[in-house]
Amino acid sequence: MDPKIRVLVAKPGLDGHDRGAKVIARALRDAGMEVIYTGLRQTPEMIVNAALQEDVQVIGLSILSGAHNAIVPRVMAMLREKEMGDVVVVVGGTVPDDDAARLKELGVAAVFQPGAALDEIVAFVKSAVRAAV
Repeated sequence: MDPKIRVLVAKPGLDGHDRGAKVIARALRDAGMEVIYTGLRQTPEMIVNAALQEDVQVIGLSILSGAHNAIVPRVMAMLREKEMGDVVVVVGGTVPDDDAARLKELGVAAVFQPGAALDEIVAFVKSAVRAAV
């Protein structure tokens, strides 16, 4: 049996809407993954430190505030600084297509916009972790 995929789901910034993050966390858990939910108002430093401490393979960032262009680059830079470049980062939320392309250039594996199917997200996470091994 394969070891469980460990995923950190985080709500960075001042965005207080966490229903989507909780739905994603539950879907990943129901798919057999081990999910750590950090809660609201996390800084990039808090997210990366939690990912390091929890030894996760995936970080899921849920951002609805529009601050993705400030928060995600900082998370990605901190992951590189801490030599955690093998952690798969996915972003979900209201991210325009042009911004999604830029985030992918920074190393984000996928950006899931409103309306993304849960089974699509689960399948992507499983596939991305398999590919990273």
